[in-house]
Amino acid sequence: MTSVVSDGPRVSSRRDRAGFVPRVLAVPAAVGLALLLLPLGALVLRVDWSTLWADVSSPQAVSALGLSLGTGAVATAVCVLLGVPLALLIARSTVRVAAVLRALVTVPLVLPPMVGGVAMLFLLGRTSWLGGVLGEWGIRIPFTTTAVVLAQAFVALPFLVLALEGSLRATGVGFEQAAAGLGAGRWTILRRVTLPLAAPGLVAGIVLCFARAIGEFGATALFAGNAPGVTQTMPLAIYTAFNGAGVSQGTAVALSLLLLVTAVGVLLLVRAWRAEAPR
Repeated sequence: MTSVVSDGPRVSSRRDRAGFVPRVLAVPAAVGLALLLLPLGALVLRVDWSTLWADVSSPQAVSALGLSLGTGAVATAVCVLLGVPLALLIARSTVRVAAVLRALVTVPLVLPPMVGGVAMLFLLGRTSWLGGVLGEWGIRIPFTTTAVVLAQAFVALPFLVLALEGSLRATGVGFEQAAAGLGAGRWTILRRVTLPLAAPGLVAGIVLCFARAIGEFGATALFAGNAPGVTQTMPLAIYTAFNGAGVSQGTAVALSLLLLVTAVGVLLLVRAWRAEAPR
């Protein structure tokens, strides 16, 4: 009798979690999971572990890796400086204004990266009005390392803004109103109340932003080019290798594995911060 009573809640709990989804849907679900995992498994199997370190530490690979990490860090810093105010603006706007701003911020997520590169080239290229003005001052942006940073920031900014904006909306304005009632100024409230409460979303956004920046390819290729040591990031080095130029394919596979490991690390870090986020 005791075992029946104790097992009842467990069975009920398992049924609650499973719901009433038809079991046959497990087949296409497994196929979908295989579609995601099998190519990654094939990549791992292709790695030549005996030469992995030599491939990753080759001069071309180190140059591409260093450029990716450096420009990714700068692009992330740019996204923080611009994205935090933008996320605050969206989170504290009216519903209609927030919806419009959120849609505009989301555009780079659904836009093909190549189109973003073309758009930036038309904005800052030598034949554009802004590029012409900058050229008169001796400033050239396309096909430079600065162009890499701008391309990375363009595609990565939405990740930070949307993550932080969601966190800000979840925390609400109750604590901010209480702090204002106690005499705190706007900057004090922002520094001591708003941002600390939204810290999990901010950190998640920063991590996702950095991961997207170092993995950017399309906009960088068109707007910054593929010059080794200047604009050739890891994705561009991988693409060049598999087209028969630049670094070897072994190095390309090794760099691909490195990007894969970085992506997995990003997901684990974001998951940890979301788990610690205040409910």
